[in-house]
Amino acid sequence: MKTTSTADELVAIFRRADQLDPVDDRRLRRDLRSGRLVRVAAGAYVRADAWRRLRPIERHRVRVHEVARRLEPGATISHFAAAAVHDIDILGAWPELVDVTIDRASGGRSGGAVRRRALGLEDVERTPLGVHHVTTPAQTALDIARAAPFLIASTAVDQAIWSRRASGPLTTRDELLLRLDHDAPRRGDVRARRVIENADCGAANPRETQARVLLEHLGFPPSRSQERRVLRSGRLVFADRYFPGHDHWLEIDGRGKYLSPEFDAGRDPAAIVIDEKNRENEIRREVRGFSRLEAGDLDFPRRVYDILTADGLPSSKRRP
Repeated sequence: MKTTSTADELVAIFRRADQLDPVDDRRLRRDLRSGRLVRVAAGAYVRADAWRRLRPIERHRVRVHEVARRLEPGATISHFAAAAVHDIDILGAWPELVDVTIDRASGGRSGGAVRRRALGLEDVERTPLGVHHVTTPAQTALDIARAAPFLIASTAVDQAIWSRRASGPLTTRDELLLRLDHDAPRRGDVRARRVIENADCGAANPRETQARVLLEHLGFPPSRSQERRVLRSGRLVFADRYFPGHDHWLEIDGRGKYLSPEFDAGRDPAAIVIDEKNRENEIRREVRGFSRLEAGDLDFPRRVYDILTADGLPSSKRRP
């Protein structure tokens, strides 16, 4: 199984152990204090500007690979560390520590940059990662579903089963349920089953999963992700969430997309805004209801409730 890019493929890393000449410790400390360098692991540093350009999941992946270089051969990288290796994104901040699963008899004490999870290695699906092992995508998603809060677990599972991933889904809901049924009962199984049974293979990113979970919690009607529609002009469009019972279209915009090279394609800002407005007007003419949220709105349930109900979408629950 091919995993994602290694640390060296993501960013240039200065490693003390690789230097033939003595390292100027005074200059190194000065660069760290000034913010020109970032320490990602013991003896490993990257330029701060390059570090900022990485996505949060890529930063954790770099940390995982660097910490793994200092572990005794045969470690099993798991949970969030394995998720970063497999490009299974999550909502929110990534942990500072690198997850490693060990035998139960070894104890679960963590130290340094490693969080040791003494869960046992029997029946754990693994694949080689250099001189170590990493849990498979299915095992990783199941581990997180058992251990993490419901929303974070849901984002990880949705990303693992995402059907439109360029290389294909990493696993499936059926595979996860089979693994869950095959394993001996463990703590977190009840939550994991609920997460997996409600998972959505159409969620393209963690924010879309957050929207699904939040909309259900707020009492809005059933919706589906990535609704595909060809407009009368011939333009192909996708809704982030679509409510078929009410023909209501929901778009969730992150401001970053308007700044990305892939989105602007050389257009000036005014042309981008005009094109998006024309696109929205076309959609509005073909559906009964239309709503637009910014990604940050999802962190404020009352704001989401007010926007959607004002746009005519009913809820079975009172305002939070």
